[in-house]
Amino acid sequence: MALKVKAQEKLQKIGKYEGTYRYIMMPELYTSLSQEKVIKEAALRSGVSKGIMQACWDAAGEVIKAWATEGHSVALPGLGTMRFGLRAKSVAKVDEVKAGLVTSRRIIFTPAVDLKDELASTAIQITCYDRDGKEVKRVTSTDPGTVEDPENGASTEPTTPSGGNGGGNTGGGGYDGPNGD
Repeated sequence: MALKVKAQEKLQKIGKYEGTYRYIMMPELYTSLSQEKVIKEAALRSGVSKGIMQACWDAAGEVIKAWATEGHSVALPGLGTMRFGLRAKSVAKVDEVKAGLVTSRRIIFTPAVDLKDELASTAIQITCYDRDGKEVKRVTSTDPGTVEDPENGASTEPTTPSGGNGGGNTGGGGYDGPNGD
């Protein structure tokens, strides 16, 4: 399994590199899988009929929704937990507190350690495209998944990219932190 990433050369319009072209990396996303396809695959892997799997899927969704809206953090098997949260403005006096201070309602996902470890050990395949969309380079990571810490400079373990374009057919999304930022 490998995360596919594209590095596209783009003109920077603001900031430190304004007016220059820089390679910007982002995950290559695939099409969303339909609920029907996921249920079919889960039924196949579990040996349970598709109808039973659909009923279980629907029931689990209802339970998760009900418990999360009651304020619980709900486990998602093999993935982590999810809960609802919000952002709101603060006020100095108790008589100023009102529902109108809520600026957004959110879904917060906290990944399981096993899932984070799996992601950290997954190879990364980068395809580089110039400003005209022409492929100019491919890189596949062979590192232990160590990520550079911008606060403390480079990582403690070196990364060793190698040329190549190994196979892999998984898309990448992003986990933005416990608050979904």
